[in-house]
Amino acid sequence: MSKKSSSKKSQLKKSPRNPDPSSEGAALSGQDVPVVGMREPCPCGSGRRYKACHGRAASHAGQTLVARPFEGLSGECDIVAMRELVPAATIELNVLPEYSVRIAGKTVALATVLPLAWPALRRLDGNVFAGLQVNAGSGDASRDVAAALLRALDAEPGTPIAPAGLPDPGPRLQDIIEPSTSMHVTMYDGFDFWVDGADELNAEQTESLERANANLIPTKRLSSVDAAYWCRIGDKTHLRWVLPYAEDDALDAFARLHAAHADGLGDNTRYIGSFRANGLLVPVWDLRAGSDADDVEEAAAAYLKRLEEALAEVAPLTDEQRRARAGVVNRQVTLR
Repeated sequence: MSKKSSSKKSQLKKSPRNPDPSSEGAALSGQDVPVVGMREPCPCGSGRRYKACHGRAASHAGQTLVARPFEGLSGECDIVAMRELVPAATIELNVLPEYSVRIAGKTVALATVLPLAWPALRRLDGNVFAGLQVNAGSGDASRDVAAALLRALDAEPGTPIAPAGLPDPGPRLQDIIEPSTSMHVTMYDGFDFWVDGADELNAEQTESLERANANLIPTKRLSSVDAAYWCRIGDKTHLRWVLPYAEDDALDAFARLHAAHADGLGDNTRYIGSFRANGLLVPVWDLRAGSDADDVEEAAAAYLKRLEEALAEVAPLTDEQRRARAGVVNRQVTLR
């Protein structure tokens, strides 16, 4: 349902189809980071697309999977959306004093994706970004992001943080952020937030950045509810909404609403299924052709009220509702 520029994050393996990035002829210069999309030629010179070379996801064999890695963070749903669905956005973080002292006066933020899908980047201005749309390696995405972020805090300005294999045991994102942090999502119309200024890019990098911006899916975050994102893909418009509820509870609630024909978002809208991502459900609706984010704000708020009422019901599902639940489950797609 979306054209994603991200791929699953993992340790790179040596193989003819997935060369070791540290090997001779495959290394990428950290001082001259090209801006490249997943479908573009890999900058290592292999001749393959980046997603099939340095961006290729490897196996999670032997790793313990944390099914809901960002649980406990106040911005969990938005972090999942940025990791899976949103093209260009950041969330500024308040890190604990023992970490923020390393970059006094600078900002620390999570980003959807960074150049070359680097795990993190310390820009020339000293600000630090950790990428979410990268190849996960340890089975715990929160640990992976935290490890990259800590490396960036110690890096010199202007330094990209390249993939470095599986992280050693250490803090997770939940361990390095102020517990009371209120996370605010900043949306962008392009990927210009990667750099301090366009004059820092050479002609090739500028052209690649322009291509990435041209292929960006228009996406807006709703203001009436949390973690709901309108997007336009071709001539279709959708709403994709990351919900914080336990999966079984959410499925029961969806079933009750579907059986009652109350799962739409107004005229000419249709619930079409859901993603399963990072332990959360992400229902998706087709919206009225030509509609914008503002057109669905009121309907989304009304749906949330119906959903919360359905979640509060304790009676067993009826036969009709159980059939509806089976249909809802059949329309799920697991992302991670």
